[in-house]
Amino acid sequence: MKIRGSICALATPFTSDGALDLDAFGRLLDYQIAGGTEAVVVAGSTGEAHMLEHDEYEKLLAFAVQRVAGRITVIAGTGEAGTAKTVALTRRAKELGAHAALVVAPFYVRPTQEGLRRHFTEVADKGGLPVILYNVPTRTGCDLLPETAAALRDHASIIGIKEAVGSDERIHALAELARADFVYLSGDDPTAGKAMLAGAAGTISVVANLAPKAFRELCDAATAGDRVATARCDEALRPLVQALNCAPNPIAVKAGLPVLGLGSAVPRLPLVELQEGAERTRIAEALTALASLANAA
Repeated sequence: MKIRGSICALATPFTSDGALDLDAFGRLLDYQIAGGTEAVVVAGSTGEAHMLEHDEYEKLLAFAVQRVAGRITVIAGTGEAGTAKTVALTRRAKELGAHAALVVAPFYVRPTQEGLRRHFTEVADKGGLPVILYNVPTRTGCDLLPETAAALRDHASIIGIKEAVGSDERIHALAELARADFVYLSGDDPTAGKAMLAGAAGTISVVANLAPKAFRELCDAATAGDRVATARCDEALRPLVQALNCAPNPIAVKAGLPVLGLGSAVPRLPLVELQEGAERTRIAEALTALASLANAA
């Protein structure tokens, strides 16, 4: 199991009428492996986990495990608002073949730091999978603070944290927590290079859905401490990263899927498809520019 480097938070492709599109999902998985992605997250935030029916979640995860066939690590998104539900889904993910669980801080209910500590401890105790903590306050309404993460990292089954807060203060606080048995992973594409130069072991990325090779190059450069190469990779990726900021994730990244033949741009309500226009054109142009740079290299 490898939890470091370039990790893609996979989008979940749907057909034009909203059904799960496993054919497109298979192409997306193949595209990731060909591009050098080192692990994938199935049914995380980008994968519209909370818009999936239970049987769809199981089909998606089982399909990914079978398609990957041990070549890279498969991480299942198992976070729910309630602790018991999170434990149950984590156990099911283990049965379906996931290698680890990405567990987002409970959303909407706004637990205290003690509640977060007890929640993650319970999931780690009873879920049966190695747990990666996931902090994304803009989505959950609560912030898993570094001192709480520090209290959790001594649990044998808690192996790391995905941190989506990209401030300099938070990056350095999380980098100080990293050690051999607890990885810090960036969860913020715009600051991923900076985080890895500071000590993050990798990034769980949205933009990697569309540019796995370029993102792998960024991760390799930054985790090796090569500031010049990291700056070059950041510059190449910047137009795409900025273009994907036009709408809440995963609306924008899904608009890039049909450009690459990886599925439709359709999300599920209450998310709506990015309409044809300047924003979709900008995403397509950024992908073309990135491909041109790769061909010229």
